[in-house]
Amino acid sequence: MRNRVLFFLTLVAIPAWAHHAFSAEFDDKKPLKLVGRVTKMDWINPHAWIHMDVKGDDGKVVSWMVELGPPNALLKRGWNKNSLPEGTQIIVDGYQSKDGELRLNGRDLTFPDGKKLFAGSSGTGAPDERPEK
Repeated sequence: MRNRVLFFLTLVAIPAWAHHAFSAEFDDKKPLKLVGRVTKMDWINPHAWIHMDVKGDDGKVVSWMVELGPPNALLKRGWNKNSLPEGTQIIVDGYQSKDGELRLNGRDLTFPDGKKLFAGSSGTGAPDERPEK
């Protein structure tokens, strides 16, 4: 019985440990706007990710990773697995990682036609959180 309880606690604890608060990894004092093209979209838990190529001020193209909300929350906000095909030009507003790596916690995503999708996850402590509809 004890082994079953330990096994159950391990199954519950590992996903909870893997999920983090916004302030653990991202800096609300470093807002960024990225303009680039989608190279890949990962629909994985606990957060979906956009991989995108962004041209820097020096003209060099660099690859960024943009953390989004969980896939289930994105689906409720109008996203689907075909929302961001490879090559799609997008603008992402969000916050840079504290460690300075090329990772961003995405808040809003804007398409060239002006259509916007909310990308953030609720209850993370990120600035400008929006209430659920």
